[in-house]
This record gives sequence, C-alpha cells and structure tokens, in this order.
Amino acid sequence: MKYDELIAQVRQTATTFETNEQAESATRTVLTELGKRLGNNEASDLAAQLPPELKDILTDNSDNSGTVDDLDDFLRRVAEHKKAGTTPEEALDHAAAVFSTLAQFVSAGELDDLKSQLPASFSQLLRAD
Repeated sequence: MKYDELIAQVRQTATTFETNEQAESATRTVLTELGKRLGNNEASDLAAQLPPELKDILTDNSDNSGTVDDLDDFLRRVAEHKKAGTTPEEALDHAAAVFSTLAQFVSAGELDDLKSQLPASFSQLLRAD
C-alpha cells in the first residue's frame, strides 16, 4: 500500500476534509492516539502493514500497558490534538475515516487482532462498510 493512496482514501471517506493535507493530519493524529491505546506488539504488528511514513507514529507512541480508555476519551484526545475548533463529531468522522481505511488496507487477521485490543465502544469505528 502506498502512502498517497491511503491518505486519498481517508480524504474520500471522511465528510470534513477539503485537502489531502487535512486528511494527512487527521490520519497522523488518529494513529498517534491509537498507538497510545495499543501494546507494543500490536502496534508493531499493525505498523508492519502500513506505509513507511506511518509506521513510527504507531510504535513511538505505544507502551506495554496501552492507554485504557473508551471511545469518548479517545475522540476527546483526537479533538484536543487537532487543536481548538475540532468538535467531537469531527473527531468521530476523522477516526471513522482512518479506521475504515485501515480495514481496507490491512489483513483480516490484523484487523481481528486490533479489534481484540479495543473496547466494545470502538465497534462503530471498526464496522464493516
């Protein structure tokens, strides 16, 4: 998978992006926060299936324990990271676009592993389209 293809897919999936730069920023933000949520092994496994430009974002932010939070906390962190003016609804749109795109580009086994590390509240981001 190529980086530009992934970003273009995120942009196409979301409803709030006007530029590829906005999609790229949101992708990096969501993956940064996801990395905090995953343990080292899962972050590395997922990163191995991503373009090189995104691998460090996941692994540099992971730890063995993973951040324990629910979807609302995750979206709050995404919105805060995106700076003032990002609403919870926009953060949900951004996260859903990134997760939907990941589901198209990573293996089914890796997607199952990712789902197993996230609480049930994340299911709306991980549903099959």
